[in-house]
Parts: sequence; structure tokens; C-alpha cells
Amino acid sequence: MASTGLPHHARSWRAVTAASIGNAFEWFDFIIYGFFAVTIAKLFFPTGNETASLLLTLASFGASFVVRPLGAVVLGNLADRRGRKTTLTLTISMMMAGTAITAFAPTYSSIGIFAPIVITCARMVQGFSAGGEFGSATVFLAEQNPNRRGFYASWQIAGQGLSAALATGFGAILNSVLTTEQMETWGWRIPFLFGLLIGPVGYYIRRHVDETLEFQSAQTISAPLREMLTHANTRLLVALGTIVLVTVAAYTNVYMPTYAVRELGLPPAGGFLAGLLAGAIQIVIVPVSGALSDRLGRLPITAAAIVAILISVQPLFGWLAAMPTIGRLLFVEATLGICVAVYAGPIPALICELFPIPVRTTAVSTSYSLAVAIFGGSAPFIIASLIDITGSTLVPGYYLMFAAAVSLFALGGAYRLGFR
Repeated sequence: MASTGLPHHARSWRAVTAASIGNAFEWFDFIIYGFFAVTIAKLFFPTGNETASLLLTLASFGASFVVRPLGAVVLGNLADRRGRKTTLTLTISMMMAGTAITAFAPTYSSIGIFAPIVITCARMVQGFSAGGEFGSATVFLAEQNPNRRGFYASWQIAGQGLSAALATGFGAILNSVLTTEQMETWGWRIPFLFGLLIGPVGYYIRRHVDETLEFQSAQTISAPLREMLTHANTRLLVALGTIVLVTVAAYTNVYMPTYAVRELGLPPAGGFLAGLLAGAIQIVIVPVSGALSDRLGRLPITAAAIVAILISVQPLFGWLAAMPTIGRLLFVEATLGICVAVYAGPIPALICELFPIPVRTTAVSTSYSLAVAIFGGSAPFIIASLIDITGSTLVPGYYLMFAAAVSLFALGGAYRLGFR
């Protein structure tokens, strides 16, 4: 049964649980795939060249982001016409299917060229699903309480922090207790199998939450995409720009375990511990920042965080590259993690407030998916490629600075639109 009889406070927290646990499952699989890129490269994309295999694996990781805009349009339209709850149950079902395919996929040694094809198809199913997940879950949370929109919507990003913490925990433990042979034979499948256990729980909870009151009280329209493109195209670009830093930071963090091993010469456990720390910081700081934005405004907090990132990121990576240690890596991850979390907290509410209810999910999903497809999903591949070309271990810092500059420009656009 739906939770209609529950007090408003209880309904809101049930909604947070529904969106967060489902969102954590959605992103857990993406992060795990990035963390185990080196192992997956050997098993599914063997080329005889280690760098080429890794780049092919990261390219398949990025391929899933190509279909995200399509998923955003299709599933965002569904959410704006039929309701946020309907789309949330559909997206988690599709993600479970993609995770199951990955968990049980035969390797290249068993089925040859079909192995990378199967893996890539699974990534694309999940990419389509994720295209609608962010917008549906974000809007669902933002519409729980308009007066605390920043706080409730921020749990979308905090849920991704939970995913990072779970994924890096698995990575650290498995790399510590299993040999390389065990990891390549069966160990890498364990996190994906764990993800399959989370999925049904998220599906059940999402099936038993109420639709948002804002959606129920709004007049739906037949063509949300057309309406968005006709009357909200400038706002779409602003939303896309504000998301760039969030997504680049997230997927740079996915690449960090590989970066720590290949470029800094640190043990695998060090890279995973750094990711675990960043995820834990995100869980704690993002809701606090979101709540503060309800009182102080979205732009002051986000602008201050971007300035801090622009000032600190390159000195931090230079300091780390000069003498790589696990302690320094953890300090860099913690410092940047705090800055990014402060920035990310108000962003879900800000992009929701850019759009009216009838097109809100379509617009949020589309802007987010385009930002991820163009900037985020390609981040591991771009960083790895640029490091290979330039030989510089400072590339992740430069890419983060670029993303911060794009998002700062977008915040200026939001200011000109009257947002504070």
C-alpha cells in the first residue's frame, strides 16, 4: 500500500529512503565498473597492449553515457506525463537487468569477440536507465517540501556518496584479501552480485511511496520535450553548465584507484581508501550544504566552493605528484572532496527551480545526461589518454579546473536569470 496515512515528515523521509537506496544501487554498478577497469580490460578487452586494453574498457564505460540523453528524453517525458514514481520503478528494473548481465557475462577466453559486445550492451542498458534516474529521483526529492528543497534534493548526490563508499569498500577489501588470479577468476564479480541484492529492496520501496503533491496538483502537458526546447532552452544550458563540475569530479574519482596504481605507483588499497574517504565526506557534507542553501541561497555557497577548487586543485595535485604517498593521496581527496560536496549540495535544487513542474523532469534529466555524456562519462578516458600523450600526472587537476570554470560561468547565467 502507499503511505498516504503517514505524517508528512514520515512520508518525506520514506521518499528520501526510496530515492537514495535506488540511486545508490544505480551508481554502485557504474563506480564498480570504473574501479575494476584494469581487471575487466584483461578479461574482456585483451589486445596484447595494457594501455590499449584499458582505454578500450574505459571507452565501453563511456559508451553507456552516449545513450543517456536518449534515456533522459524518453524516461523524463514519462515522468512528466505519468508521474515520478512510475519512472523510478522502471529505471531500477532496467539497472538490475544490466547488472545481472555484467555479473554473469562470459569472458573473452570463453566466447571471444562476443564478450566485449555483451559487456558494452549491458553498459548501454544501464546508461539508458541512468538517463532517466537522476532527473526522476532529483525532482521526486525536490518536490517533497518546497521550503526545504535544497536539503531534500541534496540526498540525490548524497546517495551517490553512499555508492562510492560501498564500491570503494569492496575494492579495498577484495584487493587486500584476494590474489590477482582469484580477482580475475571470480573476485571481480562479487560487487556486481552484491548490487543485485540491493536492487529488489530499492524496487520494493519505490513501489510503495506516494507520488509528489506538486506533480499531483500540476497540469500535465502532452509534449514536455517540445515545450522545454521552445521556452526553456537557455535555462537548459545553464543547468547543464552547473552540473559539469559535479559529474567531472564524480568520474575523476572513479578513475582515482587506477590513477593511483598506474601513475603514482601506490598500492591498489590506497586508491580505494581515497575513494572511500571521498564518498564518506559526500554523504555528510552534501545534505548540510543543501540545507544551508535553503537559508543562504544557492549561488553564494556554490560560487565560494568553485573559487576554493580553482585556487587549490593544481597545487594539491602538484604536491601529490612530487612525493606520492597514501597519506598525501588521502589529504588531496579529503580537501577536494569537501569543496566538491559543498558545491554539489545546492545544485539539485537549483536545477529543479530553473524549470516549471510540467517539464521539470524532462529538463533536469536532459541537462544532466548531456553534461555527463559530454564531460563526465568521458573523464576517465580523457584523463588516461592525456596522461599517456603528455606524460604528466597533473592532468586530473587540469581537467577539474576546466570543469570548475565551466560551472562558474553557468552560475553567472543563473544569476542573470534572477536566481540567488
